Amino acid sequence: MSVLIKPIITEKATDQSELNNCFSFVVKKSANKIELKEAVESTYGVSVKQIRTMNYPVQRTTKYTKKGLVSSLKGAYKKAIVKLADGDNIDFYNNI
Repeated sequence: MSVLIKPIITEKATDQSELNNCFSFVVKKSANKIELKEAVESTYGVSVKQIRTMNYPVQRTTKYTKKGLVSSLKGAYKKAIVKLADGDNIDFYNNI
């Protein structure tokens, strides 16, 4: 099973991919940079130059509404920003 869960496709991530050749992914929490590099290179057929990882904690929110106190929970996740070598590119939209 791959350590890559899904790509992050937001406006900020798209700008980074166009300007700096950096692509963002949600990855497994237990994955390290070596495993991430091997997974991206084998999945997309590109060469990786640099990887940065970030761990995001659980986010808890509480709102006061007409129905009373409502609490919500957003789960923790790990994000990886992968910088590719010059000339390489990943196209997420080719199978649409």
